[in-house]
Amino acid sequence: MSHADIRSATRPAPDQPLVDVADYVLDYRVGSEEAWNTARYMLLDALGCALLAMKFPQCVKHLAPIVPGATLADGARVPGTSLELDPAQAAFCIGTQIRWLDFNDTWLAAEWGHPSDNLGAVLAVADWLSRLNLRNGGKPMTVRDALGWAIKAHEIQGCYALKNSFNRAGMDHVILVRLASTAVATAMLGGNREQIITAVSNSWIDNGSLRTYRHAPNTGPRKSWAAGDACRRAVIHALNALTTDEPSYPSALSAKTWGFYDVAFGGKAFEFERPFGSYVMENVLFKISYPAEFHAQTAVECAMELHPEVRGRIDDIERIQIETQEAGARIIDKTGPLANYADRDHCIQYMVAVPLIFGRLTAEDYTDTVAADPRIDALREKMTVTENPRFTQDYFDPDKRYIGNSVQVFFKDGTRTEKVSIDYPIGHRRRRAEGIPVLLDKYRQAVRGCLPQAQANEIIQVCEQDAHMLGMSITHFMNLFVTSPQS
Repeated sequence: MSHADIRSATRPAPDQPLVDVADYVLDYRVGSEEAWNTARYMLLDALGCALLAMKFPQCVKHLAPIVPGATLADGARVPGTSLELDPAQAAFCIGTQIRWLDFNDTWLAAEWGHPSDNLGAVLAVADWLSRLNLRNGGKPMTVRDALGWAIKAHEIQGCYALKNSFNRAGMDHVILVRLASTAVATAMLGGNREQIITAVSNSWIDNGSLRTYRHAPNTGPRKSWAAGDACRRAVIHALNALTTDEPSYPSALSAKTWGFYDVAFGGKAFEFERPFGSYVMENVLFKISYPAEFHAQTAVECAMELHPEVRGRIDDIERIQIETQEAGARIIDKTGPLANYADRDHCIQYMVAVPLIFGRLTAEDYTDTVAADPRIDALREKMTVTENPRFTQDYFDPDKRYIGNSVQVFFKDGTRTEKVSIDYPIGHRRRRAEGIPVLLDKYRQAVRGCLPQAQANEIIQVCEQDAHMLGMSITHFMNLFVTSPQS
């Protein structure tokens, strides 16, 4: 391309990825019953995670108007609180709740992430818009309507993640939460094709936040509110596209020198494995048993299986061999001091040591109190983490999407345990029949542990009546989770 071409002010046609996202959110009709059924479980699981997060003061302090006192009468509700907020700040709060404990659903490929993070934007916009419609004599969205948008948000985030590694470019995976939520929120608000393209182009122009807060030596709690921040930004882009006559930036991706591809992606265009449909919701991974970074889920299961054999011999352990996938070896193999809970729940050695010693792994096990047990760091120092090429191959296989790990313990007297290997965790699609009852138990325990008994019982009863729940207005549904200021 000549220098004159680069300087041309002629606006090109929109980049194809912008068009494809807009066409998908406007035109695609979800016909997969598996996707609809999985989406309902996803919603219950995410709300359970949001309520569990209310037990942690560091999360709760984020749940507030962005400016003290800046509430919105009849605004969007935030589960487990009495807050009524504008949809952008409500999206931040709900997204932060869902993500805080690293316990909501997961998607793993070239990029990874947590598609139910998008519920921050979906629920906030659906609730606020429905209350606005009711005030103006219109109809609210139903829970099923909201789940339809959630399926599409899952699909956008997940399909981009299949072939495009933003983490290798130093960017955090929440860039895809912002993308998916921007597209879906704009459509929910009534945006047309051009307005969705405008909003999505602005999302890409934001570039991506760095993964600095997810990795040593800077790991910190921003990783727990980054998705909420992405949801908030998405709603702002959606509102701007509809209310300010903001023009699109049609070559936001492909513009030479200044576009996303050249600035942030090494000049590469995005690659796609499949067209948008409902594949991601059908195959999404649930974190059912353990609040742990998902690349380590099967490692935790292995450690739990070994616990009865090693619990009385912790001091006799000479070394522990962990085999994992390439992604696990790259992002959660961590040695040295762990500064905070965010360090610990992204350290495979820590997530193996705790169940070996205690036979459990809960959110409380990442606290300073539990981490002070000297046996944990003593075991970490005896661990080696290596990549198993088969685990990596199965991880990327589109027909498997495994997340394999193995753990083997060697003792000072020369004896050893069997090598315990697990290819995919209980939250995997291939273990749905086994996993869903456990997921529902996780959800019920979260609701009963965080809300007054009568309120908890009502929520559980409503949410386990499929047809009734799906037909309920989203405003009524969100009201179920409201608590008084004194709660």
